[in-house]
Amino acid sequence: MGRAYCIIGEVALSGSHLAFPRYPFPWRTVLRLIYAISRSQRRSFYQDARSCVLELLPPLRIIGNELIPSSGSHLVTVNHYARPGFQAWWLALAVSSVIPAEIHWVITSAWTFPDRLRSRLLTPLTRWTFSRIAGVYGFTNMPPMPPQPDELEDRARAVRRVLAYARRAPSPWIGLAPEGRDAPGGVLQWPLPGTGRFMLQLANLGLAILPAGIYEAGGCLCLDFGKAYRLKVPAELNPRERDDMAAEIVMSRIAFHLPDTLRGVYVQPMTVPSITNDIPKS
Repeated sequence: MGRAYCIIGEVALSGSHLAFPRYPFPWRTVLRLIYAISRSQRRSFYQDARSCVLELLPPLRIIGNELIPSSGSHLVTVNHYARPGFQAWWLALAVSSVIPAEIHWVITSAWTFPDRLRSRLLTPLTRWTFSRIAGVYGFTNMPPMPPQPDELEDRARAVRRVLAYARRAPSPWIGLAPEGRDAPGGVLQWPLPGTGRFMLQLANLGLAILPAGIYEAGGCLCLDFGKAYRLKVPAELNPRERDDMAAEIVMSRIAFHLPDTLRGVYVQPMTVPSITNDIPKS
């Protein structure tokens, strides 16, 4: 067990949110990233994630560590938790720090803002920055949710890029927050149309789904893994029904690993249909 990891069993965490962890800005990693961008070099996100997470105080609390598969192709699905003072990049950092593989994350292509000033000044800057970050780590940029009408082709192109990666990579790991956007208080929300279909396409390429929930409790950042499973829906459903059912299965699996206060529309997660098959840890 590393000095900044606390691995516990599959038990419910108690205690109120009396304090939040300290999330130090990873200056050394950022400087190395800037250098890699300037030199068009690749870096290991797994190694950089571990360096960042080791600085967390208190340590990252990991639940279900024994459920992380040691082999095979997987899609890691995680909630898009956010709040003032907690940046969404900690989601990918936390997950990647404990899975010993280079995860191909699907990340936003830009931050969007409700006001015109920041939209004009900051959105183009973040678009340039996130594109370079994706180049360094081998990620795929996806237009922010919901996409603008002129971004629909970019979204389709990003989906094709991820599917192509899943086909060619040996034992690929792909990371995705299906919601694709922040929600007030980090409460779980319904993914946008097409997300379930996208995850089904990855499942049909042989990727098992590994659910994970991220939240803060007892003063710690908590990462809770569930059992990997095969995502399937009845073939007789129409495309819209298949999309909806796949999304509900995936989000309900994530909800099982979140506190009640963060489950949102999944306050009582659905009973996962028998058509999804748990996979024993190899």
